[in-house]
Amino acid sequence: MNFTLNSLTLRVLSTLFCTTAMAACGGGGTTADGTSVTAGFVGKGSSTATGAASALTPAVTPVVTPVPPVVTPSPSAALSVITDVRLQNTGTVALTSAPVTFGQVFAVGHMKTTDVLVGRLDDNTLVPLQVDIKARHGDGSVRHAIISAIVPNLAANATLTMALAKNATATAAATVVPTDLLAQGFTASTSATINGVKYTASVDTLLKAGAKATWLSGNVANEWHVSAPLTTAAGVAHPHLTARFAVRYYSAVKKARVDVTLENNWAFEPNPADFKYDTEVTVGGKVVFTKASLVHSTHARWRKTFWWGGDEPAINPMLNIPYLIATRAVPNYDQTVGILPSLLTDLATSAKSATMEPMGSGLWTTYMPMTGAHEDIGLLPSFAATYLLTMDKGAREATLRSSDLAGSFSSHYRDKKTDRPVSLKNFPYMTINGNYGDTWNPATNQMEAFASCSNCGSPFTHDLPHQPSMAYLPYLVTGDYYYLEELQFWAMFNTFSSNPNYRGFDKGILSSEQTRGQAWGLRTLADAAYITPDADVLKADLNYFLDSNLDWYNATYTNNKSANKLGVIVNGYAYSYSANTGIAPWQDDFFTSAVGHTADLGYAKASALLAWKSKFPVGRMTDPGVCWVDAAIYILNIRPTENSAVYGTLAEAYTLTRGAPFMALPCGGMAMETIMGGKAVNDMAQISDGNMGYPSNLQPALAYSVDSGNPSAKAAWALFMSRPIKPDYRYGAQFSIVPR
Repeated sequence: MNFTLNSLTLRVLSTLFCTTAMAACGGGGTTADGTSVTAGFVGKGSSTATGAASALTPAVTPVVTPVPPVVTPSPSAALSVITDVRLQNTGTVALTSAPVTFGQVFAVGHMKTTDVLVGRLDDNTLVPLQVDIKARHGDGSVRHAIISAIVPNLAANATLTMALAKNATATAAATVVPTDLLAQGFTASTSATINGVKYTASVDTLLKAGAKATWLSGNVANEWHVSAPLTTAAGVAHPHLTARFAVRYYSAVKKARVDVTLENNWAFEPNPADFKYDTEVTVGGKVVFTKASLVHSTHARWRKTFWWGGDEPAINPMLNIPYLIATRAVPNYDQTVGILPSLLTDLATSAKSATMEPMGSGLWTTYMPMTGAHEDIGLLPSFAATYLLTMDKGAREATLRSSDLAGSFSSHYRDKKTDRPVSLKNFPYMTINGNYGDTWNPATNQMEAFASCSNCGSPFTHDLPHQPSMAYLPYLVTGDYYYLEELQFWAMFNTFSSNPNYRGFDKGILSSEQTRGQAWGLRTLADAAYITPDADVLKADLNYFLDSNLDWYNATYTNNKSANKLGVIVNGYAYSYSANTGIAPWQDDFFTSAVGHTADLGYAKASALLAWKSKFPVGRMTDPGVCWVDAAIYILNIRPTENSAVYGTLAEAYTLTRGAPFMALPCGGMAMETIMGGKAVNDMAQISDGNMGYPSNLQPALAYSVDSGNPSAKAAWALFMSRPIKPDYRYGAQFSIVPR
């Protein structure tokens, strides 16, 4: 399936512009009901409730910018288009006054915080937009926002294009509060029956209590978050199970999306356990979901969404692919790859399978340490890259539902005091891999060990060396708070999973991991730091962890005159082969690609590191002392003994690994190919035709090396692209990254 630029897309790309720098807006203020807001917290009084009030403790979520204004459309001639979104009616019924909300990332300088957007449809109809700004670039321009609209008309099985244009005028927005929704008769609740005892939590009860956090606020959509422990009819709270609700109310059409999450996530609560229960969700007095004998693993969570006031509008918001990639928020995937229709069909089928139900596995590899290629490994999983390159409805559903089920893994630790994913800044001695004594914090005279679990047995095993990108793209394109926290849970887990002494305590340095673990940990950390809202209290922590890691790598390699000359990572478990003399170039390529992606996100320290790292992938292609067809070699011995220094040249390393007779063969000839297992002259071998083979693993590293400015990188890329046997990325495009 190939995508070409239509006339509107060309107009979009031709009208991109830069704006003058704007200072980022500060946090603070009040919510619609007068609740005070400071430093990203919403609450009345103490942040820790006691006694009976604890059942009504609100979720502490990042706040939004001030209430967006109502857009008064201007004449279309005065508008300046930034990008567009195609709104696809995937149903068989025409839609009238249909609500839609989606996430939109903007390139640096393309939208000021003071700009007002309006939607312009194909027929020049102007649609008011609510823009909730979440994150800003360094120059103050908008990085990420959540956009909501009411689509006036959309025919069945039809698609219309809505340009996102600025220069509209605005007036003050009307205030919408939860009582407006409750007055319509809104109710929703969830329950878990354990050993005959029923525990419940009610959304309307929590909203009536007035303790809430606000995520979206404006004239189109208002979203409120509440949470509470499940309690019995007698008011006894369950010590571990907590319900979290996100209610998104479209007041103009009197519809609401009810987002239900059930967690077993407290970080330090005594006696953690797996729980088996019968669960039920009711919306508007009707049972909308039941599941008997659900086994809820410790430090895991599940999520379901429902609609009140009518069915969910069958709208697939298809973001502008060239613009989204051009923002650099996502890798530069090859947009000429035509994804196979059969792959899209398979993803649509998978989205409806039993594995997509609560505590299911989705499309994730359930045993992450499993050897061999994984469809979900890469800067993005294969299915997410497929969705990104097609905006296909089935691929979208498979991607989003799988990210819902990232919660099934036992990697979620929530701080009960802050009600946010636990952070090393608060507990610098907590750890997954360490002795109990390692968790002693001398500053507080307390142990920061997690409570042990006697009957916990998750069916899923996670690790860092094989960890996919679990929720970044879903949050980027939807703005759903669940995906934001999912991303943050994984980023935080990666920082505290190693021993405190190895990670620099509160710095969360990843250097003690396998090289591929360092790669995927850096990727997730960079994504979380980049996209977390400015008002979120975890933003500073994530930036601190990322900065600490980049400082460590630059001090160890980039700015270290004694660092090896090959541009290869040698810390942690890098020497995992050949009696501690050999490294895995493909793991190193993962790290280079993660550094390149981080540099793409705008982190200057990553750009410096990338310039140093690019020497290794580029050198394997262009160094005159080696043969480029062997660049994707599985193991490369880079020192003669465990205690020796790294060789100064690639020729020495390849000679040690392959032997002098091999190195004397004509480069890329059949004699060399026969030894490597190649299929043709100049074949790179090592599964050269596989979309997840080792040459494919090399491709992103080379692409980012070109972008790094390495003077030999363009020649390396040209040689790489000249090989006769290439992978068919139509089967999976997670490694189909090309230079910008």
